[in-house]
Formats: sequence, structure tokens, C-alpha cells
Amino acid sequence: MSRIELLHIAEPRLRFGYNQAMCDPRDGLTLFGPFTNEKIKKQVDIGIVGPKGPRAATKKYLERIASPIFYKGREVARPFFPGLEATFGLFINPQSINELDVPPDEIDACFKYADPKVRVLNLANLFEERLVRYSKEEEFPIAVWFVAIPDQVYLYGRPKSRIPKAADNVRLGLSRKDRHSEQLFLFKEEQRIREAYDFQVNFHNQLKARLLKHKIVIQIIRESTIAYRDLWEDTKRIENQEKFDTAKAWNIATTLYYKVGGIPWCLADIRESVCYLGLIYKRFDFFHKNGNACCGAQMFLDSGDGMVFRGNIGDWYNPKNGEFHLKRPEAVELLTKSLEAFKQKSSTYPKEVFIHAKTYFDDEEWAGFGEASKGKSKIVGVRIREDSGFKLYRDFSFGVPRGTMFKVDEENAYLWSNGFIPRLRTQQGVETPNPLSVEITRGTEDIVTVCRDILALTKLNYNSCIFADGKPVTLRFADSIGEILTAGKEITSENLTFKYYI
Repeated sequence: MSRIELLHIAEPRLRFGYNQAMCDPRDGLTLFGPFTNEKIKKQVDIGIVGPKGPRAATKKYLERIASPIFYKGREVARPFFPGLEATFGLFINPQSINELDVPPDEIDACFKYADPKVRVLNLANLFEERLVRYSKEEEFPIAVWFVAIPDQVYLYGRPKSRIPKAADNVRLGLSRKDRHSEQLFLFKEEQRIREAYDFQVNFHNQLKARLLKHKIVIQIIRESTIAYRDLWEDTKRIENQEKFDTAKAWNIATTLYYKVGGIPWCLADIRESVCYLGLIYKRFDFFHKNGNACCGAQMFLDSGDGMVFRGNIGDWYNPKNGEFHLKRPEAVELLTKSLEAFKQKSSTYPKEVFIHAKTYFDDEEWAGFGEASKGKSKIVGVRIREDSGFKLYRDFSFGVPRGTMFKVDEENAYLWSNGFIPRLRTQQGVETPNPLSVEITRGTEDIVTVCRDILALTKLNYNSCIFADGKPVTLRFADSIGEILTAGKEITSENLTFKYYI
């Protein structure tokens, strides 16, 4: 029998410019710059689409983050931002920014629709039509579009959102029977209303999903996120928000660098020719059949970059146990796509593939994964889930250190990906940290190696420049990517890199 052990995994290091390694991405970027600094065009071509006010606020903010941004306090966990060019080597010429106007009155007209399906479809149409028209008609390419939205779009473009009651509200909609009817409508307006029921009520997800086939990279930004000083009057509220100025600058700049084609950092000590695959499942609300769901996978390479593969729609969901499982043919197809994409980038198949999921793998889907990987790669199935039922306490002001590992046996362990971080002199979160329950359910591998890899994967979230995340990137975006892939009935796309989804 194996011995129960309490271990500590050293903080994974990241690789930056000049092949230098640091633990905190903000330290590494400040001192050495990004990992692919020499391979990225210095002046980036960006565009802004939205109403005049939010566009002006976004343009002003991009000019602001060209210079250093400081936090008034002395907290180590809130380091200053050196500036976009100083940190990433990127330069944005304010005079060369392309702008597409979305008139406020057209947005306000959308808010008159009481039916959220119709309202959000019309809102997304306003932005999508302009972006697609530009990509087809203009010769000057745009690397990243900032979608600048007023707060009303965010407020009334979410699930379960409701507009205030007014006498001039438009109460158009379809009954449940008519939504699924095959009859043809005579008028375009009726056809447009029918189309609205083919999409989810979520402006963010719907717009990203509809732009996938056009390969348009966007970054949605709320006006109050960057211009709260101009919009708010409450002095105390403004002072509280100022604490996050440096964090916002780090996050927006890092995401921009990644979306223009750069890799901000990669893992310094990762094992070569290893591939990590996170399974994505999301139920479809458009079908009557309870088990219908979309499947997909996020693949992360040892270089740090990632890709998303969409699988087929099928009855993968079992309402009795609440789990998702693929049939053998679909499992073969999904893993084959991932392996061939890895080979295309690396000229060879990975030596090992770690498949991360929140549930167990059943015999049929694992047989499919085995068939796809036979003679190519070793595969290991790992179940990862948050566990609040097991805690460790210590007699100090902060919880256990991040990286603490409680080894139960050769296949099971608890891993604290949150906890006290000496570099920041504080812990992530204010409560006693919960561990991740890690279990090797298929294949064989050293449990310590598996946990070390998972801890390292918590540092590959290019959507936020923080010390580390609480979840590995293979699972962090599984739900959000699934929501984008199922934001509409007929969302189609190629196998695209991760930047199109975050």
C-alpha cells in the first residue's frame, strides 16, 4: 500500500524574453518582455467599433496605457504597469485606428424590444454587420477589433435581462409552438424574429460565435470599465475602483498582445512533446431532446498556445447522472483532430496526451480515444474537480501555501492551486482555500507529475495577467467556450486558436 503524504510542489516558472524564467508573469514581462518579443510586428493595426462615446473612451484608454500606470498603495500584489510599448514592445498610433460607428439611436431602438431573444439578436446584428462588411470590402487588415459597448448593452444583453416597462416597448415574439414550426413567414420581420430563437440570449457569446466563421478577432470592452471616472459621481466608489487600474491595464495589454499573435509567456519547465486536452460539453437548449449537447476540446501545447476543436452534436448528456460521455466514433474523431493538429505544428505526434475532464470516462468513449491514439501517443485520463469537503488548516494568518499536495494513493490526490503566495505576501481569496480533487482514472502516470502539470497549467490564462489561476487552463474556459459553441443553432468554424474565444 502507498503511504499518505503531504507534499509541496514548487511554484512553476514561466519563460519570457531572452529565455529568462520567473514565477510571476508581471515580474517577467517587466524585466524581460514577452516570450515572442522579436517575432511580433511592433506597430499593431487595431479597430474600434461602437457608439461615439465608448469609442472615444476606448481610444483615450489605449493612449493612457501607453504610459506607466501606478497604484497609490504599496501592496506587492498590485504591481505597477510599465506601459504597453515598454512591456510588450507594441505601439498603437492613435491616428491610424480604424473606427466603425454604431449610432446610439440604433442601439436604443433595440432596447425597446421586450423579448430578450429579439433584443439581443438585433444588438449583435448592429456590430456583426459592420465588422463583416469591413473585412469583405476593405483592403487594410485589422488584427484586433475592440467592441466598445455602453453599459446598457451589457445590462440588457445577458440571460434573464429585462428592460424597464415603457409605453413604447415593442412586444414582438413567437409562441413556443411557432418557434419550432416549419411554416414559412411572408414578411422579413417575421423571419427575423424566427431567427432570433436560433440564438442564446447573450450578446457577448452570440457575437463571438457569429464571427468565428469570418475569423474576426474581437475584444469586448465595457465603457464603465475604462471610463468610470467620467461616468460615476460617487467619490468613494471611484476610489475603490482605482485599486484595479493596474490590474486592468495588465489584463487588457496581455490579451491584446496574445490576440495580435504573440505568446506573452510559456511554461519554463514543461516536459517536451506533451499535449494537454480539456474536454468541453454544453447542452443545447434549441432541441427538445434532453440529451443533446455539443462536444469539443481545448488543446494546449508545450509552447503555451492553444486551439479549440468542435465535435459533433449528439445525445452525450445523461440526465440521470448529470454526466457527458461521447460515443466511440465521436471520441475517435475528436482526438484524431487534436493529434493531427499537434503533428502539423510539431511535425510529430505527442509522446503523451493528458485528457482532463470534470467527470469519469466511460468504457466506450475511452475505447475511442485509445483507437485514435494507437501507435501514436500514450494517453492518460484525469478527472479534476473542485472539492469543498476536504480542508487543511494551519495556525497562521493565511491558509496553506499554494502548491500543497495531499497524496492519498498512487491515483488520487488533493492539490491546492489557491493558497498563500510568498511572492505576493498574501493568499488568493479571503476564505480557507479549497483543493482540487485530482484522480487518474485511465492510464498510468505518477500522481505527483500529474499534479505538477496541473499546477503549471493554472499559469497559462492569457485572458488575465495574474500570478496564477485557481483552475488549470484546460478546464478554466471549458464552460465559456462551450457557451460560445452553442450560442446558436448552426455555429460553424474551423479549428481555431484560443484567441478567437477568450
